[in-house]
Amino acid sequence: MPDALAVLRKQMRAVQIAALRQGRAAVIAIEGYDAAGKGGVIRELSYAMDPRGFCVYPIGAPTSTEAFRPFLWRFWSRLPAPGQLVIFDRSWYGRVLVERVEQGLSDQAYVSAFDAIDTFEATLEDQDIPLIKCFLDIPAEIQRERLRRRARIPEKRWKLTLDDLNAWEHRAAYEHAVEVMLSRAQRVPWVRVDASQKSDAHEAVLAAIIDRLSDWLEPSDHAFQPGVEERLGELDP
Repeated sequence: MPDALAVLRKQMRAVQIAALRQGRAAVIAIEGYDAAGKGGVIRELSYAMDPRGFCVYPIGAPTSTEAFRPFLWRFWSRLPAPGQLVIFDRSWYGRVLVERVEQGLSDQAYVSAFDAIDTFEATLEDQDIPLIKCFLDIPAEIQRERLRRRARIPEKRWKLTLDDLNAWEHRAAYEHAVEVMLSRAQRVPWVRVDASQKSDAHEAVLAAIIDRLSDWLEPSDHAFQPGVEERLGELDP
């Protein structure tokens, strides 16, 4: 009997293929504390989907060109084409998380950022581009142990960065910023996922995405491509 994750992968692939065939587009944003397992969740999504119909954008600090422009510009420019699902590994919420906690974003800019985010997300939904936002949550002690594990295991050391250590130093401030972010969501609420057990988190994220996209897509009829059925006889021996 297939396990739950295998079933979800099959369902996710069917949903993605339906979006591809119907020319529909959607956006998935994955946020979470450092070491919460964002990369593992995105790998699970990648295992499940046809690579012709999705794209992953890892989001770090803006380049000098991006910093010169409005902060949402680099996300507008990466929105999906028809038939494509786009996954953001971190997102536009860096403005109200990293920039607020570690870079001293002013109160005025902080409020303005939330207003701009609300408008951005409402525009996506109004354009029939569904947005699924998942936040991977882990307790501080689990985060500490996962960061320490990265340091202990040679092949994982490359994953431990100065940014991780800086974020850990500000864990309490991040907790406050995260709670504000989650409660402040207007048009598109967050899916808050307990990522203490990575396999449970993988299942929860896939299930949330499947549920949202299944409600939005037309039922899949598995029809042939135009003109194919009439010529199937050519394949007979």
